[in-house]
Amino acid sequence: MSQTSLSTYGLDRPESGDDVVVPFTVDQLDVRGRTVRLGAALDGILTRHNYPAPVARVLGEAVVLAALIGSSLKFEGRFILQTQTDGPVNLVVVDLDAPDGLRGYARFDADQVMQAIAQGETRTQQMLGRGHLAMTVDQGSYMERYQGIVALDGGSFEDVAHTYFQQSEQIPTMVRLAVAEHSERGKGMHWRAGGTLVQFLPPYGENVMADLPGDGDFDNPETADPNFVENDKWTTARALVATIADDELVDPDVSSERLLFRLFNETGVRVFDPVEMEERCTCSAERIEGMLRDNFTAEERAEMVVNGEIEVVCEFCSADYHFHPHEFDEQADR
Repeated sequence: MSQTSLSTYGLDRPESGDDVVVPFTVDQLDVRGRTVRLGAALDGILTRHNYPAPVARVLGEAVVLAALIGSSLKFEGRFILQTQTDGPVNLVVVDLDAPDGLRGYARFDADQVMQAIAQGETRTQQMLGRGHLAMTVDQGSYMERYQGIVALDGGSFEDVAHTYFQQSEQIPTMVRLAVAEHSERGKGMHWRAGGTLVQFLPPYGENVMADLPGDGDFDNPETADPNFVENDKWTTARALVATIADDELVDPDVSSERLLFRLFNETGVRVFDPVEMEERCTCSAERIEGMLRDNFTAEERAEMVVNGEIEVVCEFCSADYHFHPHEFDEQADR
C-alpha cells in the first residue's frame, strides 16, 4: 500500500492504496458509505480468462459492487452477486468470502460480443440486457440464507443498486462505479477499478444498518463548518457524489482518502480503518471431491470419465482437478 502523507490535507494518517475498502461517515449530511480501490486483485480476476474488454468491464463493475456491499458483513460467510440475463454477457457471478476474499466469473456469447463491439454497443447495460440480479448472504449451513432479487431491465449496475436498496431496505442509496485498463510504466496494461457507495441514514433510521468496521480514528474538524445548515442533506450528498469522474475512481494517485476529502471537506468526513481485499478462490480438491460424491450418482460420474479419469476445472480460478472414478466406489464401500 502507499504510505504517502496526507498532511497537506490536514490528515494525520497514511493513505490506503489498492485492494482496500474504506468506510466513512459524514455526520452533517446524515450519510455513511464505503469507497473501494481495486488493483492487483481485480487484474488477476479479469486477466485469468482473457475476457474481451467489454466483458471484463462488466465483470469488473460487478466485483466492485460486491466489494462495496459485501464488505459490510459482520460475520464469516459469503456474499454472492449473480446476474442471469439475455444479453451478450448472460451470466456474472461474484463471490466474496467474508471478510476479504474476492473471486468472479463471467459467461458470454463470443459471437454476440463481437457483434456488440462492431456496433459500438458495449455499455454495461447493453452487454447485460434484461434479466435479474440476485444478492445472496450465506452465513453457513446452520443459518438461513437471505436473498434479494431485482430486475435488470436495461439498466447499469449503478441503477440496479439504487433500486435494490430502495426496494429491499428503503434506504436512499447512490453508487458510482468505474473500471478501466491502466498503463503502468514498465509493467504494461493492467485493470483497475474504483467505486463509492453512499447511503442516507438520518438518526431515526440508523438502526437498520450494521456498525461500520474500524474505530473511526480521523475527523477533520478544522475544515468542517459548524454553522452548516442543509435543508435537503441527501440532495447535497447526491450532488457531491455525482461530481466524481470515472478517472478519479481508477487513478492510482487518487486514494480513497483524497477523494473523500475533496468531496466532503466543507462538512467534515470521518474515515474508518480500511478493509483489505484479495483475489482468493475457495475451491479445493476436497470440496470438489465432496461435490462429486454427494451431488452425482455413480452413473452420472461414469459419464464424466474421459481417458480413465474425471476432470473438473474451476470456473473462477481455472484450477483443474483430476479424480479416478474408483475413488468414489471405495468410499461408498466403507
